Amino acid sequence: MLPDRPANSWTQGLDFPSQLFATGSNDYELYEEDDEFVLSVEMPGFDPEEITVTWDDSILDVAAEREDETRGRRKTYHRRFRFPKSVEDEDITATYNNGILQVTLPVVTGTPTTGKEIPIQS
Repeated sequence: MLPDRPANSWTQGLDFPSQLFATGSNDYELYEEDDEFVLSVEMPGFDPEEITVTWDDSILDVAAEREDETRGRRKTYHRRFRFPKSVEDEDITATYNNGILQVTLPVVTGTPTTGKEIPIQS
C-alpha cells in the first residue's frame, strides 16, 4: 500500500527546516522600469546591519546572517542576481524597511543587452 502523505513527508518527523527542500522560492521580485532595475527581497527578521549587498562584474550579491541565541540557531540568506545590461554601479542604492530589502540599479543608457538568443527546436 502506498503512503497517503505527500512525497516529501519523510522530512516531517526529522529536525530539518522545510525550506531546505523547497524549490522555486519566490522571496524576491525583479523588474525593469524607467531605465533602472528594481529588486525587492523579502528578508524578515534581519536587522539592516546584518545584511550585505555587493556588486561585482554584473552580479549583485545579497547575503545576511544572524544568530538566534534564544533558539541556538543561525539564520542565513544568500542569493545572487546577474544583470544583462550595464549598470551605473556608483548609483546603486539599497533600502531596508519592514523586512523588505529594495535595491535600485540604474541602467547605463544606450547600452545593448548582453547575451544571445537561443533558438528553440521542435
